[in-house]
Amino acid sequence: MTSTITIAPHSAHPLTVARLGYGTMRLTGPDIWGEPANRPEALQILREAVDAGVTFLDTADYYGEDVTNRLLREALHPYPANLVICTKVGATRRPDKSWVPYNRPEQLRASIDNNLRTLGQEQIQLVHLRLMGHGPVPLDEQLGVMFELQREGKVLHVGLSNVTRAELEAGLQQGPIATVENMYGHAQRTTLAHAHGTNPGGAEVLDLCEQHGIPLIPFFSLLHALPQADPRVAEVARRHGVTEAQLNIAWLLHKSPWLLPIPGTSRLAHLHENLAAAAIRLSAEEMAYLE
Repeated sequence: MTSTITIAPHSAHPLTVARLGYGTMRLTGPDIWGEPANRPEALQILREAVDAGVTFLDTADYYGEDVTNRLLREALHPYPANLVICTKVGATRRPDKSWVPYNRPEQLRASIDNNLRTLGQEQIQLVHLRLMGHGPVPLDEQLGVMFELQREGKVLHVGLSNVTRAELEAGLQQGPIATVENMYGHAQRTTLAHAHGTNPGGAEVLDLCEQHGIPLIPFFSLLHALPQADPRVAEVARRHGVTEAQLNIAWLLHKSPWLLPIPGTSRLAHLHENLAAAAIRLSAEEMAYLE
């Protein structure tokens, strides 16, 4: 199990980060909306994550209406030279807290400008185009705008989020895809349809990512895992003296060297537990048992 991973390894500007990142979504209020319940703790989480060696942070301007971006800037700006902040565009929120596409060319450009302004950056190192259903805007048009922004220097690397295998294949035909961010975890690996839409599973694109040297960044890895209480996970966790959440993170780190987990939390104690999962060593027999 490697401790680092390189994003866009064959490009002129590769980014090497620690293989356990942090997702900021949980720092917002209820329903991923509004300010955190404990703002000082949220700021402390970001600072302690970076102090502990986290060099990859995942955010979006539609998390709490720009809440996480503002927290990142307050806590960490000026940013450490080795820190990669990854954001997402392609979606927005309505006052009723619904999630809707925001993917027309002018909207994507506005989102990038907003992220740059709020984060206090001149260039975003990595941006995921989040697919929320194309509607009237085809994928090639959306990606075309992202690659234009890359050529203009506002974006260093372009990734895709919430993509099917066919969409990833189409994206690779259009230009360099640096990363993929899909739902993936021990308990939920394939596509999941729910009341708010569909989340394509990481299992359906992982081999393609591995073939092309594209890090797969799993989201919701703990959200689906912990409520299911898999007895195999519980057994191996007891054997190692760790929590089931930690075991789930360790499973991701062992599953493929191209996985870059970003477990999020709004509790400082849970942050330290999650980061400690990087030290867990699972045997080949344990991984086979957990499969």
